[in-house]
Amino acid sequence: MIGSLAVLATLPGLAQAGAPRTSLRPQLRGGISALSPAARQAEIKTGAEQMVKGSGLAGRVGVSVADAKSGLKLESYEGDASLPPASVAKILTTVYALDSLGPDYRFQTQLIADGALSNGRLNGNLILAGGGDPTLDTDTLARMAGSLKSAGVREVTGKFLVYDGFLPFTATIDEEQPDHVGYSPAVAGIALNYNRVHFAWNRTAKGYAVSMDGRSDKYRPDVQTATMQVVNRSAPVYTYGRKNGIDQWTVAQTALGNSGSRWLPVRNPADYAGDVFRTFARAQGIALPAASELNRLSGNKLTVLVTNQSAPLREILRETLKWSNNLAAEMIGLTASTARGGNPRSLKDSAQDMNRWLAAKFGVKNTRMVDHSGLGAASRTTADDMVAVLVGAYPAGQLQPLLKDIPIRDDRGRTLKNAPFGVVAKTGTLNFVSGLAGYETARDGTVLAFAYFSADLPTRDRLTRAERERPPGGRAWNTRSKKLQQNLIERWDALYGH
Repeated sequence: MIGSLAVLATLPGLAQAGAPRTSLRPQLRGGISALSPAARQAEIKTGAEQMVKGSGLAGRVGVSVADAKSGLKLESYEGDASLPPASVAKILTTVYALDSLGPDYRFQTQLIADGALSNGRLNGNLILAGGGDPTLDTDTLARMAGSLKSAGVREVTGKFLVYDGFLPFTATIDEEQPDHVGYSPAVAGIALNYNRVHFAWNRTAKGYAVSMDGRSDKYRPDVQTATMQVVNRSAPVYTYGRKNGIDQWTVAQTALGNSGSRWLPVRNPADYAGDVFRTFARAQGIALPAASELNRLSGNKLTVLVTNQSAPLREILRETLKWSNNLAAEMIGLTASTARGGNPRSLKDSAQDMNRWLAAKFGVKNTRMVDHSGLGAASRTTADDMVAVLVGAYPAGQLQPLLKDIPIRDDRGRTLKNAPFGVVAKTGTLNFVSGLAGYETARDGTVLAFAYFSADLPTRDRLTRAERERPPGGRAWNTRSKKLQQNLIERWDALYGH
């Protein structure tokens, strides 16, 4: 059997005798219609509640399920509970972006001449202009440097500028996160390698050799805009400061071991992208001065020399949901707000634009996001609201193919390859916060829209900032929450897949 279905096993019509050995659980013959009217209503009314209360999960849980095609609400337990959605919020951002930008939208990053190009000499400034592309990487900058040479540029007499003003600057997605976590970098109109720099170390006879680079599979360009110093201390593991536009890190020697690496967040996106691009321009024989940040793109002599286009938005969204990339969600959400005619000055401004749109489009009343990724724990939504969005988005057929397949597991945690029902959804996890929302296709083809949110906010609020990367007790709590998710999903198939 998968999980625990003790509640269902006591219901009329759940026959265990003679069940096939390959059956996942005792089958509810005829689905919910096999129950008497009274038993059916009792199960819908109290079944989820009994499973939640029997799970041993501390905190609060909200659950909602509806028929995706008709919108008929099938059940709701604490569906109006206001809880943090964590990364399930990326569903909201996805729907918002698809409506605002369209699935074929492509982000652009350009090299622009601010001056006249004559005989290989650009008499003016060269601008690396970000257009909000969250997928810009080192390989792309290398190609753009080659294209710049192909465009005839051999020399630049003026400045090298990096335009990052397409989107508002934010130093970190969530200020409550530890400084060194790569999932909360700076946000701006340009981002390289998801605004992360690669830190590697190796013990030598004289101490530690360290490197900071903007690596890809092909290249490992060293950077000057981020530095690391190994310090003889036990704690804290990392410290961060910024001086003269440079991200300055220190790391405790006792935490390193012999060798290793990790990605650290970048707080100066324009300088970082400019630093890496200069390396590739130099390899093409084009010497550029150190990059300067440009917040506003204007001028009478602007000529686009090179344009790089991203993959279509639908593909970027699929990867964003799959890997739960926070920076990508924030940049996509900000771009969507801008495209709708807004002028967001912060992530919170843009999230409020999205909140208003969600309320107008789907009638949700209790969704209050503070960002587009769900990283900010101050964001709130309800299971009922999330299901309303899922039901509203279902007819267009754009969201469901972008969601990730969620494996169905047995009691030992093993993935079942031939489960009789399927789930595509978005997970969400913060410290003592866990969520899952999406679509379940039951064994008879019935498509259910569902949302599950759980949170132990008192325990979360007691954590120190230093504990947030690996909080004590966090893994065990999350395991219990995911087990409850699985059991509820199985229950819905048994009740509504008939």
